[in-house]
Amino acid sequence: MPVNHRPARSLRVLLFPPDPALALRLGLQPDIEVVASALARPAVALVEELASVTALLAEDPECRVLVLTGSAHPGLLDAALAAGAAGLVLRDGPVEDLAESLRAASRGETVIDPALSGP
Repeated sequence: MPVNHRPARSLRVLLFPPDPALALRLGLQPDIEVVASALARPAVALVEELASVTALLAEDPECRVLVLTGSAHPGLLDAALAAGAAGLVLRDGPVEDLAESLRAASRGETVIDPALSGP
């Protein structure tokens, strides 16, 4: 019987909508497992639309939701937090920074990408 030598993954992450390239990059992190649906009970979800924040939280109030954006639009951070998001992160940053944001959100921290927090 084959033995799985891969370390146990502890942080389940949902990408909504699915993003296979990002899932692959995040999946290379030793402690992150990208799951295919909210039924897998992710600890953190990365979403692109504010409406997804409230929908996911209605389905699983324990899930921490981060909004993934390409740039900060005026009012986006406030709207994301008002919708119940755990924070706002940049799409095009290093995957290591994104992984650390996911870890921080899973610990209950509010995450705001430094590039989006303004001067």
